[in-house]
Amino acid sequence: MISLRQRHERGHTRIDWLESYHTFSFGDYYDPRYTGFADLRVINDDRVQPGKGFSPHSHQDMEIITYVLSGTLAHKDSLGNGSLLKAGEVQRMTAGTGIRHSEFNPSEVEAVHFLQIWLLPQRKGLSPSYQQRAFNSHERKGQWQLFASPDGRDGSVLVHQDAYLWAAQLVAEQSLGFDPLPGRACWLQVSQGVLQVNGQMLEAGDGLAIADERLALEGVSRESEILLFDLRKPEPVA
Repeated sequence: MISLRQRHERGHTRIDWLESYHTFSFGDYYDPRYTGFADLRVINDDRVQPGKGFSPHSHQDMEIITYVLSGTLAHKDSLGNGSLLKAGEVQRMTAGTGIRHSEFNPSEVEAVHFLQIWLLPQRKGLSPSYQQRAFNSHERKGQWQLFASPDGRDGSVLVHQDAYLWAAQLVAEQSLGFDPLPGRACWLQVSQGVLQVNGQMLEAGDGLAIADERLALEGVSRESEILLFDLRKPEPVA
């Protein structure tokens, strides 16, 4: 089973300093068909204008992953962390019993473009924590690079859920496969460029829900990038 979530059908928030596209229901945008996929709850595709950002706000009982595509994002939180996330860097924040943070674009000239991803934790009431990692883009060219995992293997950030986040970059006519294990489901999100997945043309912002299918990917544009979430299969609806 492969089901397409088209980029132009996503929810859209636009204000003077923020443009955000919502793959799943978020904030004032609600679509009962897209409230999440397995333990994946949010993929927001955000662009924040120079000198602007999200003022301090709170989260609880969520694993939050931020991946910067271009520009720089400044982070501060109630644990005392203060850092800059640059393009290619990944941040994991376990909200747990409660964490307060802000996200701000420190540049005076360049917008910051990033994906913010929310996963349900394995259990509620975890201690809040923070982790940040820079990933070498050469290690995902034509192959899968592990961004996040439940055990932090291979230098990935650790998430408190049976979930794996992989990334790969493909150039035109370069191919790559992925074989989900039995009992698993996958969500594929195109972050940049154009590629084909099982013969279907996808562009940045498109997503695929996948179950019981081997994936065959082929690059189309000069460079494309995809994120692949390897997740527990959703429970059937009674």
